[in-house]
Amino acid sequence: MAAYLQWRRFVFFDREMVKEPPGPDGAGGKPFALPPGIAVCDSGRGSLVFGDILRQIWFLPRSLQLSSFQAYKLRVTHLYQLKQHSILVSVGEDEEGINPLVKVWNLEKRDGGNPLCTRIFPAIPGNKPTVVSCLTVHENLNFMAIGFADGSVVLTKGDITRDRHSKTQILHEGSYPVTGLAFRQSGKTTHLFVVTTENIQSYMLSVKDYPHLELDTHGCGLRCSSLSDPSQDLQFIVAGNECVYLYQPDERGPCFAFEGQKLIVHWYRGYLIIVSKDRKTSPKSEFAGNEAQNSDKQVLNIYDLCNKFIAYSSIFDDVVDVLAEWGSLYVLTRDGKIHVLQEKDTQTKLEARKSLLKNLFEMAINLAKSHHLDSDGLSEIFRQYGDHLYNKGNHDGAIQQYIRTIGKLEPSYVIRKFLDAQRIHNLTAYLQTLHLQSLANADHTTLLLNCYTKLKDSSKLEEFIKTSESEVRFDVETAIKVLRQAGYYSHAVYLAEKHAHHEWYLKIQLEDIKNYQEALRYIGKLPFDQAESNMKRYGKTLMHHVPNETTELLKILCTDYRPSGDSEGPGTPEGKKANSEEFIPVFANNSRELKAFLEHMTEVQADSPQGVYDTLLELRLQNWAHEQDEQVKEKLHNEALTLLKSGRFKTVFDKALVLCQMHNFKDGVLYLYEQGKLFQQIMHYHMQNEQYKKVIEVCELYGDQEACLWEQALGYFARKEEDCKEYIAAVLKHIENKNLMPPLLVVQTLAHNSTATLSVIKDYLVNKLQKQSRQIEQDEQRIRKYREETTRIRQEIEELKASPKIFQKTKCSICTSALELPSVHFLCGHSFHQHCFESYSESDSECPTCLPENRKVMDMIRAQEQKRDLHDQFQHQLKCSNDGFSVVADYFGRGVFNKLTLITDLPSGKAAATIEAGLQRELLIHTKRGT
Repeated sequence: MAAYLQWRRFVFFDREMVKEPPGPDGAGGKPFALPPGIAVCDSGRGSLVFGDILRQIWFLPRSLQLSSFQAYKLRVTHLYQLKQHSILVSVGEDEEGINPLVKVWNLEKRDGGNPLCTRIFPAIPGNKPTVVSCLTVHENLNFMAIGFADGSVVLTKGDITRDRHSKTQILHEGSYPVTGLAFRQSGKTTHLFVVTTENIQSYMLSVKDYPHLELDTHGCGLRCSSLSDPSQDLQFIVAGNECVYLYQPDERGPCFAFEGQKLIVHWYRGYLIIVSKDRKTSPKSEFAGNEAQNSDKQVLNIYDLCNKFIAYSSIFDDVVDVLAEWGSLYVLTRDGKIHVLQEKDTQTKLEARKSLLKNLFEMAINLAKSHHLDSDGLSEIFRQYGDHLYNKGNHDGAIQQYIRTIGKLEPSYVIRKFLDAQRIHNLTAYLQTLHLQSLANADHTTLLLNCYTKLKDSSKLEEFIKTSESEVRFDVETAIKVLRQAGYYSHAVYLAEKHAHHEWYLKIQLEDIKNYQEALRYIGKLPFDQAESNMKRYGKTLMHHVPNETTELLKILCTDYRPSGDSEGPGTPEGKKANSEEFIPVFANNSRELKAFLEHMTEVQADSPQGVYDTLLELRLQNWAHEQDEQVKEKLHNEALTLLKSGRFKTVFDKALVLCQMHNFKDGVLYLYEQGKLFQQIMHYHMQNEQYKKVIEVCELYGDQEACLWEQALGYFARKEEDCKEYIAAVLKHIENKNLMPPLLVVQTLAHNSTATLSVIKDYLVNKLQKQSRQIEQDEQRIRKYREETTRIRQEIEELKASPKIFQKTKCSICTSALELPSVHFLCGHSFHQHCFESYSESDSECPTCLPENRKVMDMIRAQEQKRDLHDQFQHQLKCSNDGFSVVADYFGRGVFNKLTLITDLPSGKAAATIEAGLQRELLIHTKRGT
């Protein structure tokens, strides 16, 4: 129970008299007066509604243009205006006696200029005539309750605007007059509060049979009960003479000791309005004696139950009722005057409260909350309260108020006040809360961590950083930087590992803690992409300090990498592999580990990048070149040569050759020359090293593929001043056998050698001259033979022309059977059966037996004619062209100068080459010499 005498009083309302609007002549300003005889009133839907004892219902809009219509024949006793519908319910009398009528009016529809009356029914409980004491209607238009002086309550359920859709029944019977009714809607549950002069009951209307509960054994007078709004949880307010009680549907709530005889009770926007009898006057009541005489003074108090203060208090003369409309309170007095109470704005109330309470900000805060002041207004109060405490030196209290401004007040406003080292604890508390509400930026995180480090508060620091991932309310990267800078490496590493800031973790481990083993272990747990990138970044550092472990990790990374935490199983994803060539720079100063890495890659991964094989070859050649131990050197020699012969250097032949030449790897160079068919380079290599036997061996091995090797060998030995007769003789023997050079050219070549005498080439020249002599003899014999044959053929031709030809053949030249008619005879002397001739002949005009020989002769003739024509064309183009070399190159490309060999039946056909073929050979020899 709270005594209202202890409550502070404020003037949060301005009181004015309602005055008449100015007329056309500008006159006005007189107090507005209602018609006499006003007995009941209500408000809603933009109007004040009055009922008088002269059967009229009046409407007063905001424009103060009063209007009325006749509702009853005698008087109006009760009015209820719904707030959400333009429905007005009235109770009145049309005839003398106790016969009250209920009328329902639709204010939006008109009947002859008056509101439409949609329903009329008598307000009598059963058959007992009694006086209506109170009336209430549910806003959903489905319930209406009427209370009577005999203690009865009649409930109408259904559409209250129509007779056919509603049902009326007696809900409550008692022996005490009903003084107040109120509907309470909570969700789908509907309750009806019924208060009499002696008790209070609650009915549940949303359940069949309407169960009820008696809440208290004392009641109140007429108009001394009301229903609060949701700010007070829709509690039913009952005002007795000693106290004001609040009720829930199932229990009694708090009570307030507001003494005095209560006359009128209303609820308005979180305020409780009570009109009570002034204690200086004596009561004269109806039921409970709650209406005063006309001359009585009455006190109107407006209470704020939540914040426990009196918002307004004033004395009026004989109050009829208090109405709420248009955001203000209207007090109607018996003399027809209307007083308006306009609530002051929140800022004015706060200023007044602060000045009166002398910086009692807590009460101002409660007031602002109860009036639903927005968060910006509350934040401003907290800020002012914090400034007040700060100026008084109460820094702990000030920081608590500043904390309540987080989210509205700029943090820098508070931070600047507490940057002093002596107030670092307060600043830390503010920054902690700022992070808890996820409103901190990177600078705030930096500042908070610096506070922790300055205070050396490791426990708080650990508590701040060791929160679960879902509770992280700071910039992790900023925190890591600050902790690292302050030397809290373990905390920074913990934070980096927990939040997967891999680069920061490795940077701290390698640069600050120098824990290379741990860094390598951490990389091994990372996903493939991150492990690969970090090994490229930190591989050289790790290789310098832990070479063996780093090499092993690289082997795994480039073959079949799985994070070390993943367990192998059927559901394990396939391992990934990095490009081993990209990690070669990591081994810049670790050739031993590089060799082990490269050899491992070539063994387990035959399709390793070409750069791996190139680097391994270079490494092996370096080791071979610098090795002093002959056995080890031989082993390294074999390894390098084996690698060369692996077939991995076909696409990089030039690079491998350069490596072998740089390291003077003789066998490798020669092998590559051989693989590249660079036979002249092989011979030149031996020539440079003056290995005469090797030169001869090269000519013997590759001379058939490249005949010019013998000519180059002859020129090489011819230029030597040493005694090379043995080698020259071997070369001349091969040149003679293969007929590679003309004798004159051989003599010219050997003329440059001062040690080569005639005896060296004597045998060569003799053999050459003997061969030419034999060739001449053979050619002369062939000429004589051709001449004789030509003479014979000419004679035969003459005989065929001049004398008849007798065919005396008796056998077929094909089947050798006896000739039978029909037969075919040719002038050459061959005869055939006709069927044999038709089966074997290719032409009707040529002898099948002579055809092959004749075709050879014709081919030779055509070849000679074609070559003759080609020679003439070549000579013509060569003379007419400005670029003779391009013409020669073109004919070379077309194969014109290729040696032509005619195969005949004669064994000596090769020696019977034509003069043109000889000229071509001589031209080829001179061409090779020129190159």
